[in-house]
Amino acid sequence: MMPDLSRSSQPLPRAFFARPADRVARDLLGARLVVRTTDGSVARHVVFETEAYLGAHDLACHGSKGQTKRNAVMFGPAGHWYVYLCYGMHWMLNIVTGAEGVPAAVLIRGAGAFVGPGRVTRGLGINKAFDGRAAARSTGLWLEAGEPVGLRRISRTPRIGVGYAGVWAEKPLRFVVDPAAL
Repeated sequence: MMPDLSRSSQPLPRAFFARPADRVARDLLGARLVVRTTDGSVARHVVFETEAYLGAHDLACHGSKGQTKRNAVMFGPAGHWYVYLCYGMHWMLNIVTGAEGVPAAVLIRGAGAFVGPGRVTRGLGINKAFDGRAAARSTGLWLEAGEPVGLRRISRTPRIGVGYAGVWAEKPLRFVVDPAAL
């Protein structure tokens, strides 16, 4: 069990991310995705949708076929950003979770006014430059705890866009909370 960090404006500690991806994905609901803009100001966006990718055994996970140059960050330490280009047009923002050597991560699908992972990154100016960086103030992109979201307010559904993953496509590893309730 993680300590209550809901009133902290500090970045979430690495230990928060060094847990199974599905737990991290659920616990990120209500957290704040924080971005330092080019003018030095800081903007906070409440996370309301995530997806968990559990590791090499999860056929929807980029690490399911082994380590490549593209996904190498997923095999590294928890609490680092894994950012990749999807369909040659949309950057996808993921936070690495679990133990080193296990390719697991959580995709940020919705935060603040941005619905959809491509809109999150486009709206916040996130691109490949963040790939491999720690989720920390020093990198200009981090996560802070927010108000905890009760289990009854969370919907769990299959992930989106992973039909190729067989039975893994139907696993309820997408976590959503109504952003109007946050």
